[in-house]
Amino acid sequence: MKRVVAQGTFDLLHPGHVHYLTEAKAMGDELYVIVARSANVTHKQGPVIGDSQRVEMVASLKPVDNARLGHPEDIFVPIEDIEPDVIALGHDQHHDEDAIAEELGRRGIDCRVCRASPYEPDEEMVLSSRQIADRIVSSRS
Repeated sequence: MKRVVAQGTFDLLHPGHVHYLTEAKAMGDELYVIVARSANVTHKQGPVIGDSQRVEMVASLKPVDNARLGHPEDIFVPIEDIEPDVIALGHDQHHDEDAIAEELGRRGIDCRVCRASPYEPDEEMVLSSRQIADRIVSSRS
């Protein structure tokens, strides 16, 4: 069985998330998703939805075989546990593929790192949690 790991915050789920996870699932047989802990989301505003609720929502998606909360201190701990063949990054995630590959090698984890393709929405679609929040605020003003 070829295992794939995807990861993200997954706050306010949208079609871009579904595209990413569907594409990640197509890279292997089993898709494991690591959901970032709210306390670890430092590159953008923290999530609106709580940790356990985001894990539950992601776990319910068709492409996902297993969803779990990330480690509180070391993002590589769940990866060591899962032993994936592929780590699939979202097309717009801020992670450095080379730095991840280097750390995987240092830890003796043999897997490749690749990026999912961008999702091409129609004009009505929102593809970020920020767009969803902005649309809610503007519709309520």
